[in-house]
Amino acid sequence: MQPLSADEWGDDEYKAFGTLLGLPGDKVPRAGSGHAYDPLNFPMIGLLARHPQLARAFLTFNSYLLMRGELPARLRELVVLAVTLEHRSSFEWGQHVTMALAAGVSEDEIARIPLGSTEFEGHDRLVLRAAEELNANGTVSEQAWDQLVEELGTHQAIEVVFVVGAYVTTGMAFSTWGLRAAPGSPELPDPGGGHVADT
Repeated sequence: MQPLSADEWGDDEYKAFGTLLGLPGDKVPRAGSGHAYDPLNFPMIGLLARHPQLARAFLTFNSYLLMRGELPARLRELVVLAVTLEHRSSFEWGQHVTMALAAGVSEDEIARIPLGSTEFEGHDRLVLRAAEELNANGTVSEQAWDQLVEELGTHQAIEVVFVVGAYVTTGMAFSTWGLRAAPGSPELPDPGGGHVADT
């Protein structure tokens, strides 16, 4: 599936993109305008906007996790990278390596993500273990959940689960649609020997 072309963008599609930008649809830069926020610069949006009502709903949810959620950006991006690696989404990996670096995750830490949560300590290990359990079993064990709540609080613990779910969804969608990483993006590494950590 290809992103929308310039002549396929209409009112509903601009409203969908506006959800992410925090703009009404009529204020979103027009497709083909050459503006920094020209929708043609964002192939992910051009794919999602093929179903504009769904795109508006999903982008509201996703933008909450990215911009207004309580889970610290560093922990969120570690989780996103772990999920992205598991679901082999080269596009999301390329996007979120940059975001992870901006959130304080080091290049060395990014390189260790394929090796699993046992390569990390503290809250990093805690959220990565939860991501591993969700990827493997579709649930977080009672012990791991109790530890998440105790150390991060209920809101952040809930957000860990929803971040995993959101990026499983986009990973599956973008892989299905053939969305590739932008040229020059960090390359998706081979999965390593990551496993669910022992307590």
